[in-house]
Amino acid sequence: MFNKKKQPAIKSLVAESSRIQGNFNFADGLRIDGVVIGNVCGEPELPTILVISETASITGEIQADHIIINGTVNGPVHARLLLELQPKAKIYGDVSYTALEMHQGAIIAGQLRPLLEGEEKPTLKLAANNA
Repeated sequence: MFNKKKQPAIKSLVAESSRIQGNFNFADGLRIDGVVIGNVCGEPELPTILVISETASITGEIQADHIIINGTVNGPVHARLLLELQPKAKIYGDVSYTALEMHQGAIIAGQLRPLLEGEEKPTLKLAANNA
């Protein structure tokens, strides 16, 4: 699992006023505040983190080691290590994960599929309400 000291730095940004059409591959960290129509994939051989902010919208598949969502995703989500769903997260597609943290208010309209090695159980954590 990602340790706070070992997380890759966010080196790329899709700004709130930006719109990208086409597939987007990245290394290290990526923050999306705008609109992406296409797949967003982190390099599988490198540690990657993807942050989808409250203003972001993605239509396509997303894949990375650590994914934090507070915006809208229309398509499948594949978190190789950890998926964090913030209160305004909306996912319309199937989700696969190794560990999942979900805040109250987040929505998943799709199937949850844990990535299991052998017969081990997935890690699930319900985030505490900060109100």
